[in-house]
Amino acid sequence: MRGSRTHGYGRVGQHRDAGSKGHRKVGRHKHLWSYVTTYEPKYFGKKGFTSPQSLKRKENAINLKKLNELSQKFSVEKEKGKLHLDLTSLGYTKLLGTGKVTKPLIVNVAQSSKSATEKIKEAGGQVLTTSQEHGE
Repeated sequence: MRGSRTHGYGRVGQHRDAGSKGHRKVGRHKHLWSYVTTYEPKYFGKKGFTSPQSLKRKENAINLKKLNELSQKFSVEKEKGKLHLDLTSLGYTKLLGTGKVTKPLIVNVAQSSKSATEKIKEAGGQVLTTSQEHGE
């Protein structure tokens, strides 16, 4: 259709206003290169690695102040009058040390902070983490 006046679009004006609407950053490799070097020097190129969301570990933490409530609902009697609480089966991955423990508990959890383990030991309980269960 080169050389024809309307390039196959019929009467004049039917193909008007169909071009670029200005939403792209055009000319960055051409006539706006000096703008890129001055104001946006990291405009081109890759910028690191993003790991997939499925590989990111999601922590589900619980504080000591909620252990008293959970011990009444989900605990099983253990040896010498201590209550056994399995937090891994309840979906928790980490035990944090905010709050107080009033009962001697045996807590089974994947990870535990130092303050949480100290407070449970002071109350006469015990914390079993997964590293201790596997003998590491």
